[in-house]
Amino acid sequence: MIRHTFSLLNGIGGKLERHVWRKGILTWDGFCKAKEIDGISPERKSIYDSQLMQASIELGIGNAEYFARIMKRREHWRLFDAFKNGAVCLDIETNGLQPGYGGYATVIGFYNGLDWRYLIKGENLTAENLNRELSGYKCLITFYGSAFDVPFLLRSLSGVRFDIPHFDLCFAARRLDINGGLKKLETLFGIDRDDIVKGMNGYDAVKLWEQAKKGSKEARELLLVYNKEDTINLMRLADILYQKLKSSTGIEEFIACGCA
Repeated sequence: MIRHTFSLLNGIGGKLERHVWRKGILTWDGFCKAKEIDGISPERKSIYDSQLMQASIELGIGNAEYFARIMKRREHWRLFDAFKNGAVCLDIETNGLQPGYGGYATVIGFYNGLDWRYLIKGENLTAENLNRELSGYKCLITFYGSAFDVPFLLRSLSGVRFDIPHFDLCFAARRLDINGGLKKLETLFGIDRDDIVKGMNGYDAVKLWEQAKKGSKEARELLLVYNKEDTINLMRLADILYQKLKSSTGIEEFIACGCA
């Protein structure tokens, strides 16, 4: 999808992007090769050509941070297919309080499509370890993470960095008029989770942490299972929502009609 995307250019929104597609210009290469494009001045096109050639170079070397800087956050989903093999899902549990009022993350889970890993308060959860876990990845996937998880971690762990594209599935779903929390969307799309944590919510995770602090190994393990299910299910949901978002742009129809 990213090589069909012209909305990364300043001054091009969804309407103008579709106008360009309608003219049969569907890729960065096609844009640069076109002598002129209706609705875009020669001077502006020259600037856009240079920007697209640079974007192509950066994509070729896998520079995800470049796209995180130049693209609107709401359009980061367009990078998912290009960086899927370097994507990581992240989900946090907390003690129920806000940073500054005694709030902290109790568990941070990571899933890259193959392995689930975690950091847990009092054992290995530090800013250094979080940065180390995120290093090397090219796309962050969360559910409501741009509004909760990421700001929470930035406020509660000094030195944490988030500088890669961020595909927030909550807001992706809302763009598709699909509302509800993660569990609701899992049910909607037939994504199962371990029976042992079905019906649990964030408040249950807070209570489990309180029990774990008092020495309950069972509570600790159940909390980790809960986080694991939240985290690994994000990857399946990302696949589904990415395809729906891509279809919503209309690009597949332009390609199918032989405009390319």
